[in-house]
Amino acid sequence: MEIKEEGTSEEGQHFLPTPQTHDTGDFQLTSIQKTPNEPQLEFILACKDLVAPVRDRKLNTLVQISVIHPAEQGLTRYSSTEIVEGTRDPLFLTGVTFPSEYPIYEETKIKLTVYDVKDKSHDTRSFLGYASFKVGELLKSKEQPLALSLRTSDGGKVVGTIEVSVVKMGEIEDGEADHITTDVQAQKCALVCECTASESVSGKDNLPFLNAVLKNPVCKLYRFPTSDNKWMRIREQMSESILSFHIPKELISLHIKEDLCRNQELKELGELSPHWDNLRKNVLTHCDQMVNMYQDILTELSKETGSSFKSSSNKGEKTLEFVPINLHLQRMHVHTPQLKDALYDVITVGAPAAHFQGFKNGGLRKLLHRFETERRNTGYQFIYYSPENTAKAKEVLSNINQLQPLIATHADLLLNSASQHSPDSLKNSLKMLSEKTELFVHAFKDQLVRSALLALYTARPGGVLNKPPSPKNSTEESCPQDPPPPMRRQDSIPHHSDYDEEEWDRVWANVGKSLNCVIAMVDKLIDRDGASEGSSGSRRDGEKEPSVVDSVMSHPREDWYEQLYPLILTLKDCMGEVVSRAKQSLTFVLLQELAYSLPQCLMLTLRRDVVFSQALAGLVCGFIIKLHTSLHDPGFLQQLHTVGLLVQYEGLLSTYSDEIGMLEDMAVGVSDLKNVAFKIIEAKSNDVLPVITGRREHYVVEVKLPARMFESLPLQIKEGQLLHVYPVLFNVGINEQQTLAERFGDVSLQESINQENFELLKEYYTTFMEKMPPDYISQFQEQNDLKGFLENLHQNIQAKKRKNVEIMWLAATICRKLNGIRFTCCKSAKDRTSMSVTLEQCSILRDEHQLHKDFFIRALDCMRSRQTQGALNESDDPETGCLSDNKPTSRHFYPVALLLVSSHLLVVWLILSLALLLAKYQ
Repeated sequence: MEIKEEGTSEEGQHFLPTPQTHDTGDFQLTSIQKTPNEPQLEFILACKDLVAPVRDRKLNTLVQISVIHPAEQGLTRYSSTEIVEGTRDPLFLTGVTFPSEYPIYEETKIKLTVYDVKDKSHDTRSFLGYASFKVGELLKSKEQPLALSLRTSDGGKVVGTIEVSVVKMGEIEDGEADHITTDVQAQKCALVCECTASESVSGKDNLPFLNAVLKNPVCKLYRFPTSDNKWMRIREQMSESILSFHIPKELISLHIKEDLCRNQELKELGELSPHWDNLRKNVLTHCDQMVNMYQDILTELSKETGSSFKSSSNKGEKTLEFVPINLHLQRMHVHTPQLKDALYDVITVGAPAAHFQGFKNGGLRKLLHRFETERRNTGYQFIYYSPENTAKAKEVLSNINQLQPLIATHADLLLNSASQHSPDSLKNSLKMLSEKTELFVHAFKDQLVRSALLALYTARPGGVLNKPPSPKNSTEESCPQDPPPPMRRQDSIPHHSDYDEEEWDRVWANVGKSLNCVIAMVDKLIDRDGASEGSSGSRRDGEKEPSVVDSVMSHPREDWYEQLYPLILTLKDCMGEVVSRAKQSLTFVLLQELAYSLPQCLMLTLRRDVVFSQALAGLVCGFIIKLHTSLHDPGFLQQLHTVGLLVQYEGLLSTYSDEIGMLEDMAVGVSDLKNVAFKIIEAKSNDVLPVITGRREHYVVEVKLPARMFESLPLQIKEGQLLHVYPVLFNVGINEQQTLAERFGDVSLQESINQENFELLKEYYTTFMEKMPPDYISQFQEQNDLKGFLENLHQNIQAKKRKNVEIMWLAATICRKLNGIRFTCCKSAKDRTSMSVTLEQCSILRDEHQLHKDFFIRALDCMRSRQTQGALNESDDPETGCLSDNKPTSRHFYPVALLLVSSHLLVVWLILSLALLLAKYQ
């Protein structure tokens, strides 16, 4: 159907977008009493005894809802109901919702206009009648439906009655639903009402920090009968997230900082031979260009102040390539009589992929494999280091940058404790210094550093490899209690002398020796302090050696600071020497990766950064929402810090044409999320947006919680324990391109991805069963047969059945039972995503909330149908605030649902559609 733009309706009535502010003028307006963050007003409609304009003609009824604001004369078209076909007494299964931020008052007038839709495809409708009421009148009569006469004009002919009933999600509707099976069984459900608002969240979201993340919710209200003929109410909500832009900006800032630091380290490598120096200059030129590009993208993203998400029409824009496509929260709030209210969340987002760079040569999975193979086989210009060694070099460099300032800080605190002459404070400071120094020493306990030092030496001008005689045993060189000899200040690797392969071991060991000297001195000072307080205590200590006692008694109390300062200074000098040598050698390792195939290497880095940014934005959004909804679930919180959080991605991409590259990008992007950890901290201000720290391949996302919420967390989480995530991806192509791929192409990519991720899911389940407490596990096993679900999932993956959507259902069920986060993705998070989400929602209503078996298809039709018959002036997809599908017309929408049933019917549909199109354009 035609989508109407802003202008006038067929009655000449002006309609506007939803107003955000309201000028009351001289009017005295009465606000509606409401629950915070709950919709202000929700009601359902029913008509009776409608008079058809033509005798014996069955009516196809639609009600359009318009709002007349008290201070305005114009009419704002708000929403419309579904079309109910073939009855004079339509009972609408959908409702009207006014969210909390919509400017509505008791004096606000609502107009209900009833139409008879003759041709849905062309939106041909005839006017039947209208009625209007003030909101205050409806609220006063909420115990009984407000019955209004439908008239053709003011004082004109009565053509029927319309009843308006206020709905509250938390209240049980009186009466049973027996009459529905007779009155409405033959009616076809089509469309639902829709509303928009700004910066509000409906449902149970009454926490400020969640409101800072979600905005612009779109709400829909349904009522369906249960198997025991009671009414269940469903509120469907879709919200945008400002994290769509916030996370990419945080991430790009980190990339710029990391790359600038790496470039500086490359410049500080020192003098290199001409070959390596030319490679370094080439690398620095390209790296500087990359940093400039990132800075330009960050500048452009900072200018974005409009929409809080990226629409699919912008997926090819360079400046927006780090931003995920159509990132939304899809929430279903179910209220069923005699059952507890339930929330079901799914994050919908376009598959993380580098659309701007394109997919001509494949996606990341193929490109990374090809790049690594070529680099391994082409080593005449550089030294080959495996991806594991390159990652190890980055990790050690990161540890150096983190630990060196920490050790220096703890060393200063130790000296401060010594100056205060406080034994307890001295012990605590020494403990922290020892722990950090041991981590520092352990970071270099790797053969990679030694081999990198040798490689760097050979890259110096005139570097000649000569192995000198083995040095003496280190234990013979000095006593562990004595400080090591002062380090000679020179270039980190000698340029024109024989290379000593054992020199690194001596330099590295000196840090440990220096620490041992500090520990020995602290122990001596504390023992001396204790002995000086009374000789009687020392005499009773039979374990104390006489020489030590005599030494203590013969020396007066000395200044601890003066005793420790030289040792601390030596420790810092030894550390500085180790850091200088290690940084240069490991930077040389990174130079090898960058030197090969410029600029291809950097373009791969860019592509991976783009894909990861899109994936991370969705993950952070999902984590915050999951934390909010499960904040008072002790089992989930224990699972969070004991096992970690399961994150399940449902992919609906085909293995045909460009979508193969998208799937390859998505597989790597989802896998890279395993390098992300979360840390929950207390918010110190009103700014509760998450902060990202770390580097590539190791990120920490700090999620801020208000003090009251933070205090309710387990001690382990409050103390800053990192919370890890375990991402898995299962993909099943369901569109017509997948039919071609299965019949004439290759589906091995999908099969391998599903098999690999099943092993990851099984590993998480095993860890869950091992680490969670036995009493929790016993109760968990009674309620869930996860082992059976896993076996069934494995069988379906092995079966290699065409379009096996059973894989999707089983993976989603396992994820929900394991308290995981659910994502559903296709190319743009519109058509296939909406099909999958609505099917999942109706399946949940049937399996968990006793949806009447005769209403499963009708409920599915309601959730899937489009809002074009006299609805809002917006296109029908998540980009403009609607939950349903985006097909050109409703008649072409339903056949796509058959993709979930049979691929053979699809072929017939394709042939018929082609014939219709040819006939139309001829």
